[in-house]
Amino acid sequence: MIKERIDIQNIEGQLFEIKIVEPNDSKPASFTHYLHNHKNGVSQFYKKDAVEFVKEILTKEYPSDKITKKVAEEALQYLIFDLNTIVPFPAPEKPKFKFIDLFAGIGGFRMAFQNLEGKCVFTSEWDKYSKQTYKANFGEIPFGDITKPETKNYIPDNFDVLCAGFPCQAFSIAGRRGGFEDTRGTLFFDVAEIINKKQPKAIFLENVKGLRNHDKGKTLATILNVLREDLNYYVPEPQILNAKEFGIPQNRERIFIVGFRKDLGITEFQYPEPTNENAVLDDILEQEEVSGKYYLSTTYVQTLKNHRARHESKGNGFGYEIIPNDGTANAVVCGGMCRERNLILDDRLNNLGVTLSGRAFRSNLFVRSSQKGFPLQSLTQKLVA
Repeated sequence: MIKERIDIQNIEGQLFEIKIVEPNDSKPASFTHYLHNHKNGVSQFYKKDAVEFVKEILTKEYPSDKITKKVAEEALQYLIFDLNTIVPFPAPEKPKFKFIDLFAGIGGFRMAFQNLEGKCVFTSEWDKYSKQTYKANFGEIPFGDITKPETKNYIPDNFDVLCAGFPCQAFSIAGRRGGFEDTRGTLFFDVAEIINKKQPKAIFLENVKGLRNHDKGKTLATILNVLREDLNYYVPEPQILNAKEFGIPQNRERIFIVGFRKDLGITEFQYPEPTNENAVLDDILEQEEVSGKYYLSTTYVQTLKNHRARHESKGNGFGYEIIPNDGTANAVVCGGMCRERNLILDDRLNNLGVTLSGRAFRSNLFVRSSQKGFPLQSLTQKLVA
């Protein structure tokens, strides 16, 4: 039978070949979501597209065979058994709660909640490179643009926690109250719409610390009003927490907003206190030598030095920064040349793999994967108690 001639790698190899990041094709995402949720009843939301996807792949892989829906369904079930053998960060075997991961990035929220024995049942992310990294980490392809109704239609029912690291956007507030309709046209509106429809037990939102003062505080006030009054959630005052105070060697300040459905009777919440665990860059650096592609050429390093010298002569502080091994990394800065804020010295490189003059620096890669790393135990205890 065909199912005896295929394995998960056989299908996996096709995912990128057919461009898994195509915004209008949700079947690859449905396929991976089905495989990850076959034990919890959520798979029903993804089965139709998952079967169609497997049928398409098998038809391409075995053109001389007749691939029926029944054959595709059998193959899909066969693939389930090999799933966890290829996932670097698998879900817990016996999860205590279910959550969805919106604006997922490369999986910071998911990593934290999986560590607390949570099971992710839906993921959404629009950036194609983040989607590729997310799949490499968790074996699951996120769905695309969460603003589209067809994407929202894949969100299952009866999950416990909604996680979302949505962007900070101003609202066009017509009235004084700043209600649900005033947020229309922003990504928060889509988050609120999902909360309103699915009614999760808890919500856990993250944003840049500037949200507190964004648009003179009106943006945050509107968000809180919508969550508390329109959506009927108990929402304590948001709090800004810094990753470096929770055992992560990165200066990453973010504002966190948590909320609980009022019918649960939860009327108090305590944000985690700093652990005072002193972590430095040297604690998380790779022990083995990494690829030469992560190093900067001496020519580029000299360009950085010249650029900073020019600005220092003008009294400006703009320029690159080298983080000592006993130091703490900066937050990730997106920008052009000479804004590198997380460079480190590393003299271990022996094999560049390319012909270049000596390389002296390499970019710090840990900061993206260490995001959203503070303890969440106090949140989940209220859900599973």
